[in-house]
Amino acid sequence: MLNYDEKYERYLTEIDQALDRYLNEADTLYQSVISAMRYSILGAGKRVRAILLIEFCKACGGTQQLAMPFACALEMIHAYSLIHDDLPCMDNDELRRGKPSCWKEFGETTALLAGDGLLTKAFEAAASSTAQANLALRAMMELAKNAGTSGMLGGQVIDLEGEGKPVDEARLLKMYSMKTGALINSAAKIGCILAGADEERISLSHEFAEKIGLAFQIVDDILDVTGNEKILGKPIGSDVQSHKTTFVALHDLEYAKNKAIKLTEDAKSILTKFALEDDFLYELTDRLAVREN
Repeated sequence: MLNYDEKYERYLTEIDQALDRYLNEADTLYQSVISAMRYSILGAGKRVRAILLIEFCKACGGTQQLAMPFACALEMIHAYSLIHDDLPCMDNDELRRGKPSCWKEFGETTALLAGDGLLTKAFEAAASSTAQANLALRAMMELAKNAGTSGMLGGQVIDLEGEGKPVDEARLLKMYSMKTGALINSAAKIGCILAGADEERISLSHEFAEKIGLAFQIVDDILDVTGNEKILGKPIGSDVQSHKTTFVALHDLEYAKNKAIKLTEDAKSILTKFALEDDFLYELTDRLAVREN
């Protein structure tokens, strides 16, 4: 049996290979945007969302092959959101994953189109699913809802409109659950849905994702204060510079760390109700809470 690091590296390789196949277009007339799409998604990122989707699918009796089209779709949507977030009209970040942001490398126009291209390619990938039609349709609805105005996109609006304004904890947590938590929620739930899981396990996956999604964002807030830019792969202190309210700003660093740990432990307690093939998902959950990037 593979240990955690071996299994994680295998996931990274196999997910990247699948993404490469979806983005392997050779038409020279629009190669610039394909190059920008590939630059932004291949060979970088933790692939947390894709891995969660595959792991929950397998935990409910499905297979990696069954999960992979939607796993790739989630990664494409996540990558498109990062491209657009980095644009000068939004967060104006010049560094992403340790290299120039897409707009710095290819220009704003191509970056905008690359984000659009990844979003539409995501639904092309999801539509290639071999899952039962009713399950694939439900998964597609889950994906669209959580990527749109009631999920990630809406969370970005709340985030941008809160810059320079006092934000209370209720509004902040709502934004976190949408901007960051929505796609993590999609990952866990879609994995269960594709495998034909019952409603109880789908609900449990939702509870797990709510907790780990919030913990993930709180750790992001912590890293924006304490992180190493070279390890993090993006500028630190950007939230302060943008006058954004964060969980650390509302409370303090120690409280935020303890909250992330508590959410992580609560999430792991939910995993005991799934028939997992090994301890990989437990360790992944732990590592997300103590990560450096």
